[in-house]
Amino acid sequence: MKIRQNIRHWAAKKALTTPVVGDVANDKLVDLHTSIFLNKADEDRREERRDHLDSFFDATMDTYVAALEAGYPEAEAREITHVQANFDFFNHGWTEMMEIPGDELEAHYRRYESFFSEYGITIDDPLGEFRPAAGVVEAPETPEKLDEPEYENALAGFADDVYVETDDGETVVGGDTEEPDEVDAATAPGLDEDEASA
Repeated sequence: MKIRQNIRHWAAKKALTTPVVGDVANDKLVDLHTSIFLNKADEDRREERRDHLDSFFDATMDTYVAALEAGYPEAEAREITHVQANFDFFNHGWTEMMEIPGDELEAHYRRYESFFSEYGITIDDPLGEFRPAAGVVEAPETPEKLDEPEYENALAGFADDVYVETDDGETVVGGDTEEPDEVDAATAPGLDEDEASA
């Protein structure tokens, strides 16, 4: 998968792994992710998906922290959560929200199979053990979109590794990029006034 990485992503990592600040960061990042992905959906479908995405993304914040604790670099930990989201979108037939085409889901799963297996995550069960006890809010599916999927927001051809686009536009293969020495958690997406991509 191709993802961006800049100082704000490092700030999000710091914020989510810092006591007290982490709770505020979690809520703000959930709101931000919901907004970003709803903007890819058809306008008449957005509100009916909002609560589902809020509850789903809230659970993936726990996945992100668990992946960091397991030793995954920031970019890979974040990619894991995006892969989970794409599993969920596919299962709902929300192809217009997907970042990767459906025929690459298996390859993305295989890259993180050891982590996914440890937590019971599958394509059919994107949250596995991270599913909240109360479940995730349901939302209407659009399975007809899987008949002839267009994946209009998906980038194909990046299933073999995590491709990180840096601030200067360079694409680096692999997620083990160097974390800046000084990172201010307050600059995390959703904690400051500027909105950034997930």
